[in-house]
Amino acid sequence: MRSKTSQWFETKVRYEKTLENGETKKVTEAYTVEALSFSEAEAKITEEMAVYIRGEFDVKAITPAAYGEVFFSDADKDDKWYKARLSFITIDEKTEKEKHTIVTKLVQAGSVSGAVKHIDDVMGNTMIDYIIVSIADTKLMDVFEYTPAKQKDDKPEYE
Repeated sequence: MRSKTSQWFETKVRYEKTLENGETKKVTEAYTVEALSFSEAEAKITEEMAVYIRGEFDVKAITPAAYGEVFFSDADKDDKWYKARLSFITIDEKTEKEKHTIVTKLVQAGSVSGAVKHIDDVMGNTMIDYIIVSIADTKLMDVFEYTPAKQKDDKPEYE
């Protein structure tokens, strides 16, 4: 289990998908990409989807994600994405009262109970007191992290 804090954008891509029975159907699927801007998010999802989709496709929507941190799992059975709302508990030093701050995380897991376990695994390594407020299934198909552009070899022309 690893976590990554970054700027994330949720995108929707519409394309013609070939179903198992051989028919084609227009579908819209949701993906999350790591990017610094809307234009970078569009370029990233276009680059990633070009590998998976034959034919034309349209990027129908790009919105900033409500979460800034994603928990990635390496387990094959963890094939779903869940939005988890956590309440961080702190004590206000002046008033000595508990203060709750709600944050949203995206968690890769195979089930809700798996998402809870993954959250506890990651958050257990921190000193932050938290409560899991809610966990909701998403329609996200995948999450694409930023990968640096491949650079040309820096070999000299003459050896």
